[in-house]
Order: sequence, then structure tokens, then C-alpha cells
Amino acid sequence: MLLGRDKEGMTAWHYAAKWRNSEILEKLWDWAKEKLKTEEIKYRLLLGTDKNGRTAWNSAAERCNSEILLKVLEWAKKKLTTEEINNNLFLGIDILRRTAWHRAAERGNSEISQIMGVG
Repeated sequence: MLLGRDKEGMTAWHYAAKWRNSEILEKLWDWAKEKLKTEEIKYRLLLGTDKNGRTAWNSAAERCNSEILLKVLEWAKKKLTTEEINNNLFLGIDILRRTAWHRAAERGNSEISQIMGVG
């Protein structure tokens, strides 16, 4: 199953975001649009977390992956409310109580502020 989880709770969606594989991410998105209901897309892809509480958004921010961040944000705007985007993507925390902002700052990713509309 495409959205099965490994021992770390990560799906193929998480890995594609983490390792900058935009082609796989796009294929998963296209598959999800055809096969999943909006609620499943929201909670299994866009807001789905691994065992560390990280979404694909957090992983992309940590890896300074602006291309993936832009894609995920574009898709999130189609399926999530502004409140969900702000609270769960932009300000969502992992088990270490770090947000995407923290992850990006650790790696010197200043582009995240522009992507999030504050730069």
C-alpha cells in the first residue's frame, strides 16, 4: 500500500519530501486525488505525522527543500483551511517541540519565510 508506514511511522510521502523526490511526491499526490477522500488526503498526506510528530512539511523544511515546500503548500491550499495550514503546517510541533521554522533555522533555510508569506 502506498501509504503504509515503516517502523518510524513514515510513509512514501514523508520519504519523498525528506529526500527531495518531487517526481514521487507528485505521483503520490495524483494517486491520492483519484483514490482518497479529502479527509484522508488531509490526515494521511498533508497532516500525517511520523513517530517523531513530523509531517512531510517539517522534513522538507529541515532539508531546506523549497521546491517541495512550495508544492506541498500549493496542495495544502486546495485541501486545508487557512487555519489548518497556519496551525498544523507552519506552527505544528514535533516531539521535540520544534516547528518547521525551527527545522529550517537549524539548517540556515531563510527561504522558508518567503514561502510562508512573511519574507
